Amino acid sequence: MTGVAVSEAALEIEKLLGLHPKGFDLSLDRITRLLAALDNPHLKLPPVIHVAGTNGKGSVTAFCRAILEAQGLSVHVHTSPHLVNWHERYRLGVAGGRGQFVEDAVLADAVRRVADANGGEKITVFEILTAVTFLLFAEHPADVAIIEVGLGGRFDATNVMPRPAACVIMPISLDHQAYLGDRVELIAAEKAGIMKRGVPVVIGYQSEEAARDVLIETAERLGCPHAVYGQDFLAHEEFGRLVYQDEFGLADLPLPRLPGRHQYANAAAAIRAVKAAGFAVGEPALESGLSRVEWPGRLQRLPDGALFRLAPPASEIWVDGGHNPGAGQVIAETMANFEEREARPLFLVTGMINTKDPVGYFESFRGLAERVFTVPIRGSDAGLDPAALAEDAARAGLEAAPLATVGEALVEIVRITAQDSVPPRILIGGSLYLVGDVLADNGTPPT
Repeated sequence: MTGVAVSEAALEIEKLLGLHPKGFDLSLDRITRLLAALDNPHLKLPPVIHVAGTNGKGSVTAFCRAILEAQGLSVHVHTSPHLVNWHERYRLGVAGGRGQFVEDAVLADAVRRVADANGGEKITVFEILTAVTFLLFAEHPADVAIIEVGLGGRFDATNVMPRPAACVIMPISLDHQAYLGDRVELIAAEKAGIMKRGVPVVIGYQSEEAARDVLIETAERLGCPHAVYGQDFLAHEEFGRLVYQDEFGLADLPLPRLPGRHQYANAAAAIRAVKAAGFAVGEPALESGLSRVEWPGRLQRLPDGALFRLAPPASEIWVDGGHNPGAGQVIAETMANFEEREARPLFLVTGMINTKDPVGYFESFRGLAERVFTVPIRGSDAGLDPAALAEDAARAGLEAAPLATVGEALVEIVRITAQDSVPPRILIGGSLYLVGDVLADNGTPPT
């Protein structure tokens, strides 16, 4: 199953990677043809919460899942990309319990059936894997499915469901400009493409007013009942608790288990989303969901493991896959809050792929990080050269140096801090691919 070096499903997917392009070719024609050959499994799903956005998609998905499972519902979840194993993209709901990653043999069989149905026609691997999502979710009963958009929205392969129970649009910022446009309002228009006429829409916190306006205008044009963060629902911290408010009333809840103040708005969007989708959730389920939520690779602390043991003793090590300027802002804010709580020197170990804006990401850490070590990414052919990435960090005002591996960076931090009385805080990130490599090397794959 998951966690093994080579699995049956992974071998099947590797075959596909050798036959079909790995990138994105935004269109719905190919996925629609393939689904028709599979007898349209996307029309046989349980109620769906469809989630788009530049940042926060994974967090709101995790919150929705945790809340719904705490209510006793079985929840299918589709996310992408995976961190360590392909199976992470498909979590199948279990009646009255915590959903589990799909079993290896089940996934391998689904991949083979989808590939056979495609018959060698031109298609992307992401489209095949999305068809696998619909096939698995249609064939395994559940109370609800949460399906995360891969890229954009309007032409994303997940956007073939005629009427989801609710759509959620999370914060929008610049990312994937080559596909979605170079202005936030253009990107917002692409994300808004998942809205369906009359289907409830939840609009999460938007720092960009232009993006927010596009989303509201689209929802109004399509006659979608819509709830907007800061206008129709909100959340804030009060006396160490999270106070959530919407038109249904107030809820006094524990602070989310996921670190960072930005998670307050993400949790609020999830609460509003499950309500918009028609699920009655009591306050005990909300409390349990916020307290138990998990989202690997997003401000995840490494408490032990092979890489952890290379770092200075008593180091605080965090991994996070955020990779665009918007993500950099919220991660840096969280690191600054950690600094106020407990002062430690901050070091960044960063790897990125070549479709991102490294300078925009690094700028948020100016004056906060002591030094940056840039490293290559094993899990992607599009990884930036560490020397070039170090130059980007320097342009953002940070002292930076390239190294060959994360392990070397940790050893270098040991050398630099050998005489320090306070152990460092280390943030490893800049790419989900890098985070996946780190979790695998550390021996802590997602479960």
